[in-house]
Amino acid sequence: MIKIKRYPLDKRIFLMAFIFTAVLAFIILRYFDLATKAEYAQKAMNYGKYTVKVNVGDGLIYDRNFIPLVNEKSKYITVIANSGDITKYRSIASDRTEFNKLSSEKVPFAFESICPADENIYSVSFEIPVRYSENQPAQHLIGYTSQGEGVSGLEYAYNRILRNSDYVNTVTYNCDGFGGILWGEGRHIEKCGEITSGVVTTIDYNIQHICERASEKIEKGAVLVADIKTGDILAMVSRPTYSLDDLETALNDENSPMINRCLYSYSIGSIFKLVTACEAIKSGYADFLYDCTGEIEINGQIFKCHDHNGHGQQDLTQAMANSCNTYFIALSKLLDVENLRDTAFTLGFGREIQLCAGVNGSAGILPTVKELLIPAELANFSFGQGILTATPLQVCQMTCAIANNGNMPVLRVIRGLTDDGINVKNEKEPQLAYTMEEKEAKALRRLMASAINNNDSSNAKPYNVMAAGKTSTAQTGRFDENGIEYCNAWITGYFPVNEPKYAITVLVEDGGYGNDSAAPVFREIIEKIQKNIKSN
Repeated sequence: MIKIKRYPLDKRIFLMAFIFTAVLAFIILRYFDLATKAEYAQKAMNYGKYTVKVNVGDGLIYDRNFIPLVNEKSKYITVIANSGDITKYRSIASDRTEFNKLSSEKVPFAFESICPADENIYSVSFEIPVRYSENQPAQHLIGYTSQGEGVSGLEYAYNRILRNSDYVNTVTYNCDGFGGILWGEGRHIEKCGEITSGVVTTIDYNIQHICERASEKIEKGAVLVADIKTGDILAMVSRPTYSLDDLETALNDENSPMINRCLYSYSIGSIFKLVTACEAIKSGYADFLYDCTGEIEINGQIFKCHDHNGHGQQDLTQAMANSCNTYFIALSKLLDVENLRDTAFTLGFGREIQLCAGVNGSAGILPTVKELLIPAELANFSFGQGILTATPLQVCQMTCAIANNGNMPVLRVIRGLTDDGINVKNEKEPQLAYTMEEKEAKALRRLMASAINNNDSSNAKPYNVMAAGKTSTAQTGRFDENGIEYCNAWITGYFPVNEPKYAITVLVEDGGYGNDSAAPVFREIIEKIQKNIKSN
């Protein structure tokens, strides 16, 4: 039998009083601790209120004339309380699963709607920019965001600036002691308006649009348009494009749609004959003549011209128009190898082009002098083959130098920053580098003008203005299943001929002949830009 020890009544009363006093003392001390902490003091001040925030969006990316390249459309964000006709609001939610999750929390919330909602005691509508449109201009240059941070392109390069806005829309409700909304007490709405700050690019919206339309027929490739005097990139297009709604498919696509092909290096072929011609003119060989028989032997190795029957007697102008390989191979044998390479380097080959942080054009491959002392390597180099590679950026920059009397501008894609969407802050002056004498540049321009305008088979000749240019069909060393070699199709040039203003470079990756696939795109872009100029 268990015996239970019993305390006298007065001792039990004392024990209970002691426990009660201890608990009361703990509560008082805890309350004092909470009351003196700043974070809880601030919460106490806001007790009885509930605020819903709706972000305005990110800073803008503008074209050179302050036309927005992002945020072109708007979506409607409606703030509601879990009262009224919840079914009506669910029917216009763009994401109903997310809507159901938010509404289950029994507090006011914000959701994205597919259309505006009538404002009443339950809802407030805000017009919020959509970052990207369905046909996003300059997609590869602008890049994209993920989870509110810039991942690529200008979104990445200017992430801190574009996402530095404190602008936010708010709706503040009065609440009772249990957190319920006091509808009779009203609400406080703050709409902060549109963001105007952001980054101003050199892109011309109209020219960008023209280039994107003209390049729709290109499966893989790039298009660049630049101002020859300032180096401002007016259009930058890379094909193919991709969908931001399905990045996984884009990442697994063998055509690599997410890379900006304007920044990647490729075999460039006959465009490089302009460099060989430049060094020949500098060295006094502008009058060199050569009889093309269709092939030439270099140290026991046979190099063939693209016309296996030969072009016959050729001068420099004819060789450029006919793109005669054997002429330039023979010409290169007369040139100083180190000077030829230096000319290529001065014109931008072998050098990276940095447009802004994270947007860099590859340096490509420029053979060393030692490599070029190998006769076969020099022969390939003279007409743009072998190990030489370059980017569309580098080719376009060289074209600017030729069209701008030998003064090569540093390509740029950013004018500066803006606070008001009207003025650019601290815009820098264009930077120019000397590459050749004016008379040498004029001689090269005559060659380029002749290559298009004195060539009856040229597909690059616009109907409404005279242009100059040079095409390429660059071998890649890759072959299809039938043993046919893939070739990159190029053209680079400028217009108008008499008063050059625009440089244009078109690359069609694996596109075959430059005159067949790149030249028509070049021609269409020039015709539409010229038509646009005339109409304004």
